[in-house]
Amino acid sequence: MRILIVEDSVLLREGISRLLADAGHEVVAALPDASRVLAAAADLSPDLAIVDVRLPPTFTDEGIRAALALRRQDPAQAVLVLSQYVEERYASDLIAQAGGAVGYLLKDRVTDVADFLEAIERIRAGASVLDPEVVAQLFARRSRDARMQRLTERERAVLSLIAEGKSNGAIARILFVSEGAVEKHITSIFSKLDLEQDQHGNRRVLAVLAHIDATAEPGPVTPTQNGHER
Repeated sequence: MRILIVEDSVLLREGISRLLADAGHEVVAALPDASRVLAAAADLSPDLAIVDVRLPPTFTDEGIRAALALRRQDPAQAVLVLSQYVEERYASDLIAQAGGAVGYLLKDRVTDVADFLEAIERIRAGASVLDPEVVAQLFARRSRDARMQRLTERERAVLSLIAEGKSNGAIARILFVSEGAVEKHITSIFSKLDLEQDQHGNRRVLAVLAHIDATAEPGPVTPTQNGHER
């Protein structure tokens, strides 16, 4: 896989580059800031862009805005946001965008190299890989939405697991119910949220986030602690 990295920490940038190279991937560029990311992506056509949220010069939201710009430039571009922070406003926009696959992992919660490499493969294959803490923070500020209040506690649990990228079978095992029960919960969730069902599991999650976010006030940049993926 051809990978573009945008990370200001030289140690982390070089460490990720070495890790990916050792796993058989090709790092086509490793940039310290977002100033050349669009040109690099256009010239090098990476399969995946791994981008930090806070980059020079202001260390606020340059990275995630660059990720959004990458997707506007090439809607099929797969993107993994790898950060210590959940940037709620732009994270919702990125996840809701149609096009290539997207991931959002928290650095402090990536504790297993094999899991990280698997997440990269899943994103490249078209899956959404979202840290549960990212999902929790995105939903927390939208929990007052009237549509969310329609959901039962079990439906909320199912929705959170879907957003993490769990399959129906995995959800059934986690909640100790049958897959048929999970399918009924999903049908009910989309009915209560006034969302049409489709055949793309990840896209349903993105539609939920986008639909809820449409009536929410943008939140501030929120630091997080520990987190893991899908």
